[in-house]
Amino acid sequence: MATKLPEAPRVGMVSLGCPKNLVDSERILTKLRSDGYAISPDYAGADVVLVNTCGFLDSAKEESLEAIGEAIAENGRVIVTGCFGKEADVIRAKFPNVLAVTGAHQYEEVVGAVHEAAPMPANAFLNLVPESGLKLTPRHYSYLKISEGCNHRCAFCIIPSIRGDLVSRRPDAILREAEKLVENGTGELLVISQDTSAYGVDIRKQPRMWKGQEVVPHMTDLARELGKIAPWVRLHYVYPYPHVDQVIPLMAEGLVLPYLDIPFQHASPAVLRRMKRPANEAKVLERLKAWREICPDIAIRSSFVVGFPGETEEDFRYLLDWLDEAQLDRVGAFRFEPVEGAQANSFEGHVPEEVKEERYARVMEKTAAISAAKLQSRIGRTLEVIIDAVDGEGATGRSQADAPEIDGEVHLRDAGHLKQGDILNVEIEDADEHDLFGVPLA
Repeated sequence: MATKLPEAPRVGMVSLGCPKNLVDSERILTKLRSDGYAISPDYAGADVVLVNTCGFLDSAKEESLEAIGEAIAENGRVIVTGCFGKEADVIRAKFPNVLAVTGAHQYEEVVGAVHEAAPMPANAFLNLVPESGLKLTPRHYSYLKISEGCNHRCAFCIIPSIRGDLVSRRPDAILREAEKLVENGTGELLVISQDTSAYGVDIRKQPRMWKGQEVVPHMTDLARELGKIAPWVRLHYVYPYPHVDQVIPLMAEGLVLPYLDIPFQHASPAVLRRMKRPANEAKVLERLKAWREICPDIAIRSSFVVGFPGETEEDFRYLLDWLDEAQLDRVGAFRFEPVEGAQANSFEGHVPEEVKEERYARVMEKTAAISAAKLQSRIGRTLEVIIDAVDGEGATGRSQADAPEIDGEVHLRDAGHLKQGDILNVEIEDADEHDLFGVPLA
């Protein structure tokens, strides 16, 4: 007679915030799955629910509190982790019945809390997990975190107080993870950290062996090796240090996608100084021009803050003029929002909310017009596209200039035969402000 094994406890997960949080959630689920836990897709089937929170902005904290409240209402057994976990007193004041609260990337504490809240039966069957771990993203793309923390002290940011100073991962460990991801179906690696350009600063003199040769922990060396592993490698959160220039030839060679995500935050020297960020906007324009000469198809994404304390109309007009000259491909904008613990909260000259809204509308109108003109220039061209979804006779994908979730899409007709993760050439037939439209080439 066959022995009936008891069912393993089931864990639900709600993951909020940035891709770095998503990677943390994947690591937590991977460890729990390797410990024998099952994963529940809904509240009803879960023995305990994890809520991985974001605590960067007050609005993000509110979203986190709403998610915690929903999880408690729907399930009742909730463990809170992530950036907002640093404010455990705030969470417990509102939700005294949460089982545990841990901070960002405290993996052992989270797993320990789950073991305590939903213990494994002594003889539960231990299911193996893929070497690439469990993922919350589609199989064909994966976020690859190369470091934690940040050494900068920007006036509007509290990330260092939440996640600490820069701690880089060993290059061989990163490359090993990348290899496993690609072996399990990943076609696009999205490299993330708080400051990708600073990778290796803390372990610069600790090269590691990989495939019979030393790899120096440096962004350029790491990007080159990743380009040998994955079809697409996309760099995010790149601070514009001088050595970023060394990565552009790798893009021209096709080893790395011609795409850089650089959070400039502003262009006015006066605002940048108050933000405690380098005020070298003229130098940046020169470098953008040089990068485009080396790699004409390079796409630059950035984000900007409007309404920072002390920002004048002159400062804002300077930003608009700078954007006209920079001609960035993808732009996101944010209205300044005070974050508890940030230096900027005490600055003089806070901008009225109605002025922030008006400036936000103007910058988005400006960047939408730039985007539309750039995408119009791609009509008639053949671009390489990765497929994200297939529906009926059509499909949706992204060009090399588009990161998932934050950038535009390529909508394809006559594409019902394609599969998610396919990378193919597409003829572009039309465009709007943010998206392209085309047909796959045989």
